[in-house]
Amino acid sequence: MQCYTELIPPTAVSHSLCLPFLSASANNLVVAKTSLLQIFSLKAVLTEATNAIGIPNSARRTSVNAPESAISTFGGLQRGEKAPTTKLVLVAQYELSGIVTSLARIKISSTKSGGEALLVSLRNAKVSLVEWDPERYSISTISIHLYERDDTQGNPWDPDLDDQASYLSVDPRSRCAALKFGARHLAILPFHQPGDDLVMDDYDPDIDREKPEHPAANEKSVEQSGLVDKTPYGASFVVSMLALEPSLLHPLHLAFLYEYREPTFGILSSQVASSISLSHERRDTLSYTVITLDLEQRASTALLSVNNLPCDLFAVVPLRAPIGGALLIGGNELIHVDQSGKTNGVAVNDFARTSTSFALADQSDLRLRLEGAIIEQCGQDSSELLLILGTGELAIVGFKIDGRSISGLTVRQVLEQNGGSALHAGPSCASWLGRGRMFLGSEDADSIVLGWSRRLDKLKRQRSTTQMDVEQESTISDMEDDVDDDDDLYAAAPAEERKELVPTPTTPDQTDDYRFRVHDYLENFGPMRGIALGKPHSGSVSNSKLTTTTDHELLATAGRGRAGGLTTFRQAIDPNVLEQHLVPNVTRFFPVSATKSTGGLHSDRDGFDNYVLTSTTKSEDDLRSAVYSLTSSGLEEVQDTDFDPEAGATLDVGTLNSGSRVVQVLPSELRSYDADFALAQIFPLADEVTGAEPKIISASFADPFVLLIRDDEKITVLRADESGDLDEVEQGASLQGKGFSSGSLYDDTNGVFRLESEIETEDDTGTVLMFLLTIGGGLQIFCLPSLEQYVYKADGLNFLPPFLTPEFSVRRSQAKEPLIEIMVTELGDATQKVPYLILRSAIGDAIIYQPFQSPKPGTRDTTLHFLKIPAPRLPKISASTVYDEDGERQAEPMRAISDIGGYSTVFLPGDAPAILIKSASSAPQLLSIRDETIRSLTRLNTQKCPQGFAYLDQKGSMVFAQLPADFHYHTGWATRKVSLGEDVHAVDYHESTSTYVIGVSRKVDFRLPEDETHPEWASESTTFPPQIEQGSIELLDQQTWSIVEEYPLSTAEVVMCIKTMDLEVSEHTHERQTLVAVGTAVIRGEDLPPQGRIYVFNVINVVPEPDHPETGHKLKLIAREEVKGAVTALSEVGTQGFLLAAQGQKCMVRGLKEDGSLLPVAFLDTQCYTSVVKELKGTGMCLIGDAIKGLWFAGYFEEPYQLRLFGKSANHMEILAADFLPDGKNLCLVAADADSNIHILQFDPE
Repeated sequence: MQCYTELIPPTAVSHSLCLPFLSASANNLVVAKTSLLQIFSLKAVLTEATNAIGIPNSARRTSVNAPESAISTFGGLQRGEKAPTTKLVLVAQYELSGIVTSLARIKISSTKSGGEALLVSLRNAKVSLVEWDPERYSISTISIHLYERDDTQGNPWDPDLDDQASYLSVDPRSRCAALKFGARHLAILPFHQPGDDLVMDDYDPDIDREKPEHPAANEKSVEQSGLVDKTPYGASFVVSMLALEPSLLHPLHLAFLYEYREPTFGILSSQVASSISLSHERRDTLSYTVITLDLEQRASTALLSVNNLPCDLFAVVPLRAPIGGALLIGGNELIHVDQSGKTNGVAVNDFARTSTSFALADQSDLRLRLEGAIIEQCGQDSSELLLILGTGELAIVGFKIDGRSISGLTVRQVLEQNGGSALHAGPSCASWLGRGRMFLGSEDADSIVLGWSRRLDKLKRQRSTTQMDVEQESTISDMEDDVDDDDDLYAAAPAEERKELVPTPTTPDQTDDYRFRVHDYLENFGPMRGIALGKPHSGSVSNSKLTTTTDHELLATAGRGRAGGLTTFRQAIDPNVLEQHLVPNVTRFFPVSATKSTGGLHSDRDGFDNYVLTSTTKSEDDLRSAVYSLTSSGLEEVQDTDFDPEAGATLDVGTLNSGSRVVQVLPSELRSYDADFALAQIFPLADEVTGAEPKIISASFADPFVLLIRDDEKITVLRADESGDLDEVEQGASLQGKGFSSGSLYDDTNGVFRLESEIETEDDTGTVLMFLLTIGGGLQIFCLPSLEQYVYKADGLNFLPPFLTPEFSVRRSQAKEPLIEIMVTELGDATQKVPYLILRSAIGDAIIYQPFQSPKPGTRDTTLHFLKIPAPRLPKISASTVYDEDGERQAEPMRAISDIGGYSTVFLPGDAPAILIKSASSAPQLLSIRDETIRSLTRLNTQKCPQGFAYLDQKGSMVFAQLPADFHYHTGWATRKVSLGEDVHAVDYHESTSTYVIGVSRKVDFRLPEDETHPEWASESTTFPPQIEQGSIELLDQQTWSIVEEYPLSTAEVVMCIKTMDLEVSEHTHERQTLVAVGTAVIRGEDLPPQGRIYVFNVINVVPEPDHPETGHKLKLIAREEVKGAVTALSEVGTQGFLLAAQGQKCMVRGLKEDGSLLPVAFLDTQCYTSVVKELKGTGMCLIGDAIKGLWFAGYFEEPYQLRLFGKSANHMEILAADFLPDGKNLCLVAADADSNIHILQFDPE
């Protein structure tokens, strides 16, 4: 049963991987966002240097008024300077039935695409082998391997399989994969490779260098010997790590290593459990062991072991040549272990001196914290590593190479002005994309594509502007064929020079060596710790007059650390209205950008619209048209031209002949004008044979052709010659007697459809394609100017198959969908625009198909197929928007809009007007427009309204507007991020003042307090103190999105919850006010119990600061109550204006007294940690969610005051969120647990 709808897809990136997936020569990025798998391709474009990520302006008022020069640019580029930039283009995305725990690439014997395969591991020890199927333009599962069995569970006290780490590691030569799951179990999955069971088993390209036999000869010998395997993998087996090596009692992390003949991995482990509290007894307890596997015998051999390693090591990073070996990452140090077991280490903070006795080089002056850090090699042949810290800061790890051995390593931080703080929070994954680019995924901040260059390399080669312009038009896959040409720009120094590196102190010149900049990013809205429901604020006076469909917005917390902030979610687009012009009786209008032609040469077009054609309807018999000129003062009707207003209502307007001819489509004829609206031609639509005068229903333009759909279910195609005159294109027998309901023209300049007419004509075959929707629901495509025979035909389009092919056969059980309109147009942004086939049904639904080329088996030819895109969130569109009272189709069609705020979109009219919009890194989305009175919408590009749009409302006003700035639309919602640079823990909306109250915290250094019993604390001399959280309560103005008030909290005090309540403020008058209650926790360490406080504030009006009207609100403290235990949840309760607080192991009802105290009147003992408290307003029925024990149902009584438990959930659940779900007279409870499950419960007293 599907009882919920996902409003926003996952956005936090947990895993990433770069591999040739779509083909052998492709360079694809695969990203996992919890349960969402996305596949991207990389594209190079030429962009101007701007902000690092394009993050919205900070909410701090000090930064809002900062000078423009203060905005940083990375990579040593100045603002406005152009540079080649790598962008992410979404290929496909899939929702998986599980949470991804690892991604790995596997090179198997053969795949359908010729590229590599993808290995995906999910929770509960499940692994899937996936490949790309180009015939269906989708992923295809090769095999599924499940290792969850009863015999793999160890001791009864061991954690469950769900609670233990599960991850993949793959041999670099794809000979096997290892899945670590459970406490100490390893599943080995072998893969067949060319040359198995032959002499070539001992060949290693990294060691032997030269291959003695051609690969084709090996494959042929394998086939002749009959050793071809039916599956790319062998039989897998599960082994206990204790069977591999008895000392692996507590394994921490493992990874396969490079440059070994047999599959070999290194593993960190210990024989005793590590404990910080027992560090004086269990010091340097870890061991690093290298184990090689014999897949045939299912045996293993320990090659070497390094003991007495620091106990804070947590990860093994295998390194390619020329470094080799593995790098061990600890919280305070880095240690390199080569193939012979030789170690070299470096300490990066003062704690390393006291936490380990292991010999380390001293770089403690760096003061780095390596918890949560990720390391990735800067290139396949690079001897330097990129270190991404848990704070998002960058550092470079270098090695001193003496011959074939490592004699030392150094760490140097990247300066902030060189992009050292490009990532604003800790990374979750890193993937090298090739040629000086890397993808950094994060669950706490936006994931970024990071690029770098080296100053020394730039001095070697200065690339000309011409070369950069050529690079703009190439893609990443094209550039991979010429790696050597750009290695000097992107890659590290040549291998010969790297071998001569010597350790040197960190100098300014060395830190300036690398310059980083952000190429692209994937927006992340997580983690969401709190959500508030507020009302959107209109940005202008004009916007306040809009008729809204919904009057609420969601404000959610987002990010951690420097990436902390807020995100607003709106279901509809709020247009930024710039101008309004009242034109009576207008039903349609069409902006026109006309260009004058001189001597056959067209002047350069500025791209701005200079005219507007309108269609007016005073009555059924009085249909007129008019021309207006767009001037700086507004609209001015054009007089003294050949334009005839009495000719009738205008159905459509387009330009031909490179914009020098304006074509007006009337119901029975076409009129062509020059740029000054001098009449050039009248083309009547009359049948010369029968004398019939059909009417035009719709038109479609693609220079130099015009397609007309007539009311007699026939079509007319016109073509403009060099002078701009229109002439009808002769139709062949395939179009005679056929009925068509809709059609569309598309200029396939990029060759996406790859369709050509087989009939030779006098004219050269053009790139304009004509798509026709037949009365029977079929699709026919013609390649203009030939109309003799269609070049593509697919019947059964009205059955909406998931894959539309010419061979599609209809099943008896399939239902038809009545289709009334077809359109082929491009969707996308400045980075990537691709054509889509868009259909409109009789009930107003939009169906989207994506064209792709499917290879024909056994040949290099391809055939055109269409893939149905999963339907985006559709607004409600009633049938009356498509048909009138007589059952006839209304005239207002879908309209393609080439440029709205940089997007190529499609407008869908109706009762709930919407825009179909897409960015390069997202799927198409359909968003409603806030103003429901829109009758017609089209593009508009003027000096006052660049990249804007114009629409008509029901009052006849012509509104010029733009998409609001700083908003994004790739999730199906209009979203905007507000950066605060701090952790945001809780948020709620104060309606009367239109402000948000938020609880934030920041990291501060911890110093020991003065204590008479501990005089030695005063002599503390550490230069690297630990950090604790410092909380505060802030007031956010909704209009300017700036912080206007801050209430600081005490040291180590953090906001846990915020709730706006209608509380009683007087015991005598029983007066109530809307107040803000805040619950906090004072966290003093694990050896001391936490304390809590309850604050009650009133948001009052004050005199604002000069030139800052948003500062007219302040927080006034009404009450402050200290309690035992952390205050983790708050709720209003009862009918008397009391509040319910979860404090420690109790839930207590309190009333506000006039002296500022909170008097307790009732309580209920709870168990462990109360995560949520809710009341069904005014009823006294409460639900209490516990982080361990599950859900409780209780009732609050006022006479006498008491809080009574009614029932508990049968199972223990880790409750994260819960609420009431009333349905008529039935009441259910809904809860979400930590395992991503939604539970629906009902109270049953029996």
